[in-house]
Amino acid sequence: MFHSNDTLPKQSFLTIALSQRVLPRAIRVALIVGTILALINHGDKMLPVSMTSLDLAKVILTYFVPYSVSTWSAVGAIRSNESNSVSNN
Repeated sequence: MFHSNDTLPKQSFLTIALSQRVLPRAIRVALIVGTILALINHGDKMLPVSMTSLDLAKVILTYFVPYSVSTWSAVGAIRSNESNSVSNN
């Protein structure tokens, strides 16, 4: 954690989440894991193209979950690493 005598300001979650360190990887994870999960959970409706708008919303959420988990963990790791590097100096 940052202490009152630390010189580096803590970056916001959104700033880190949208950075080039996090965003491309989170999108790749979402595409790979989301596709696997979408096929497992909704493949029976996706393949014959018989999806309703509710099914489509569920598929979109299926991609959002791995994106969110990847982003959350990457931001946490970056913050932890930055915090450790500041406290070690």
